[in-house]
Amino acid sequence: MLEQLVELDKELFLYLNGLGNTSWDGFWMAYTTKWNWIPLYAVLLILLYKRLGIKMVLVTLISVVLMVTFTDQVTNLFKDGVMRHRPCHQAEIKELMRIVREGCGGKYGYFSGHASNSMGLAILVGLMLRKKYKYLIYIVVVWAITMGYSRIYIGVHYPLDVLSGLIFGGLSGFAFYKLDKYLQSRFALKDPPDKVL
Repeated sequence: MLEQLVELDKELFLYLNGLGNTSWDGFWMAYTTKWNWIPLYAVLLILLYKRLGIKMVLVTLISVVLMVTFTDQVTNLFKDGVMRHRPCHQAEIKELMRIVREGCGGKYGYFSGHASNSMGLAILVGLMLRKKYKYLIYIVVVWAITMGYSRIYIGVHYPLDVLSGLIFGGLSGFAFYKLDKYLQSRFALKDPPDKVL
């Protein structure tokens, strides 16, 4: 059963990766680069500030930093524990796939840190802002899913790596949202944010 799942994952990877072409390579390389999203992070920070004020936005920033650290560390534990090679590090797959960039990261790829961090941020911030900006959570979740796809496009993760990262990130984002709400309640706001789900 597990072997069949792995084979299906490889086939799906080759299909999705093979859909790309050189006209889109630059776009997906730019999309997958975390530093290119600093303007988005700045906009989210401004929206959080407008919603929460300076004191509580600092609390939320601590929650975000803790969440990203947590997801990164768990991702690394899985990568070193599962030891599933990235597609670009497997000779039999590398011969069949599109190579978008030279060098493809560490040896192991299960599960995707880009996917988990992006989805975690999307859920945490989306939930924090859902009352004032009700469609924002959908926008940032689509952004996170697209970030996951970019990792398949450029050839550094299998679809299962990405799906696992998205699920783990979503769960982490929700857990740290709850933590953030608890921390905010401890600092007793005059105008408290939304009630905990």
